[in-house]
Amino acid sequence: MEAGPWFNRNVIGLGVNRFLSDFGHEAGTAILPLFLTAIGAPAFALGIIEGVADALSSFAKLFGGWLGDRVVRRRPWAAAGYLLIGVTTGLYGLLSMWPWTLFVRSLGWAGRGLAAPLHDALLTNSVPASARGRAFGFDEAADTAGAVAGPVAAIAIVSLFPTLDGHVKAFNIVFWLAAIPGVLAALSIVLLVKERAHPTLGGATLAGSLGLWPDRFRRYLVGIFVFGCGDFSHTLLIMYAVQSLTPEFGQSAGVIAIQLYALHNFLYAVGAYPAGVLADRFGKRRFLIAAYVLAALMNVILITAAPSPVALALVFIIAGLAYAFQQSLERAIAADIVPEEVRSTGFGVLASVNGIGDLISSAIVGALWTALSPTVAFSYAFIVTGAGAIMTLIALRSPKP
Repeated sequence: MEAGPWFNRNVIGLGVNRFLSDFGHEAGTAILPLFLTAIGAPAFALGIIEGVADALSSFAKLFGGWLGDRVVRRRPWAAAGYLLIGVTTGLYGLLSMWPWTLFVRSLGWAGRGLAAPLHDALLTNSVPASARGRAFGFDEAADTAGAVAGPVAAIAIVSLFPTLDGHVKAFNIVFWLAAIPGVLAALSIVLLVKERAHPTLGGATLAGSLGLWPDRFRRYLVGIFVFGCGDFSHTLLIMYAVQSLTPEFGQSAGVIAIQLYALHNFLYAVGAYPAGVLADRFGKRRFLIAAYVLAALMNVILITAAPSPVALALVFIIAGLAYAFQQSLERAIAADIVPEEVRSTGFGVLASVNGIGDLISSAIVGALWTALSPTVAFSYAFIVTGAGAIMTLIALRSPKP
C-alpha cells in the first residue's frame, strides 16, 4: 500500500535524524585519521579500525533488518542504535591508544548497523513507491548536510590549536562535542517520527525470510558485494591527502585534507536529492552504474596523477558525486525489488553485504598501502570496483527498476 504525499512529517523527521547523527559522527570521523597519526598509529591501523567496525556493523545490520520485519514498533530500536553512535563518538576523547579506538569505533558502528535498516524500512513505509528515489535522495542529502557541517565544525576547532599537542587537545574537544548531536538524533526519531502499520513475520527464521527473495535481488547483492570489496572507506583519502601534502604544506596539510573531505560531503549532500529525482524519472539502474564507473575513475586518477591540491580536489569531487548516487539508489532499488513483508530484512542484508565489502576493501587497501605502496592499493581498488560495476549491470539489466 502506498503512503500519502512523499514529503511528509516522517520524511522530515527521519531527515533531521540523519542530519544530526551524521553531524556528530562525521565530525569525529573527519579528524580520526589525524588523531591516529598524532598518537603514532600506522596507516594499517586505520584500515583495520574501519574494516572491523564495518564488519561488526554488518552483523548488526543483519540483525536489525531481521528484527524490523518481526516487531510492531521499529522506532525505539532505531533510536537506541543512534544513541549508541553518539555516545561512543564522545568516548574517543578519552582514548590514547589505537586498539581502544578500534573497540569503541566498533561498538558505535554496531549501533549504527542496528539503526540503519530500521530507518530505511520506516522511510520506505512512509512514501509512495513512485517517489522512493527522491525520498531516499532527500534522506541522503540530509545525512550529508550533517556530514558537511560536522567536518567544518571540526576544522574550526582544530585550527585554533597551532601545535601538535594543541591538536590532540582539539581532537578531544571535537569528540566530546560531537556526542551532543548524536544524542539529539536519537531524540528526533522518537519525537518526530510516527510508526505506520506494516506486516510482520512473527517467528519466521532468517533463512525463511531469505527464501522469499526474488533471484534478481540475490544477483544484485552479488554485484554490490564485489563492488564493495574494492570501494574502500573514503576516510583513507584523508590520510592519503595528509601524507601527500605534508612535505609541501607541513601541519597545514591536515586542515587542507579536512577541507577536501568537507567538499566531498558537500557534493554528496547537494547531489543526493537531484540524483533521486533523475533516477525516479529516467531509471535507477543507469545512474547507479554511472556512480560505480565514477568510483573506478577516481582510482585511475589516484594511480596516474601526481598528488597535488588540484588533483586531490578532483578525487574528492568525484568520490562525493559517486556517493551521491550510490548510497541512495542502492537502497531505493532494493525497495523496488524486495517484497514488503521481508523488506526490512532485505535492507539489513544489503547493508551487511556492503559492510563486509568495506571490511575487505579497507583491510586490503590499507595492507597493500603499508606493505607496498598507495599505487598498488588503488590499482586493486580499480580492478575490483570495475568488476562489481559490470556484475551489477548484468543483474539489473531487465526489467528496469
